[in-house]
Amino acid sequence: MAGHGYHWENALAGVLASVTTNDSTDLPKLPTSGLYIGTGGDLKVNDMDGQSVTLKNVASGQILPLKVSRVWATGTSAQDIVALY
Repeated sequence: MAGHGYHWENALAGVLASVTTNDSTDLPKLPTSGLYIGTGGDLKVNDMDGQSVTLKNVASGQILPLKVSRVWATGTSAQDIVALY
């Protein structure tokens, strides 16, 4: 997009991947740059230290700038999650 001042290297992510929630397996590519939440709800993730945390009532359409290693099936009611890399 020449002439518009946009520089793609400043984007949050260059690769997008649908997330399959899983209680025992980390995401296939680490770390994420963020997560897009298509359909809101609770989101249980592991941070890069392996600690799990539940983010309650995440709204639909949010991009969360989080580096996570896992998105749990148990404790996650949000859907249509996309990992940003």
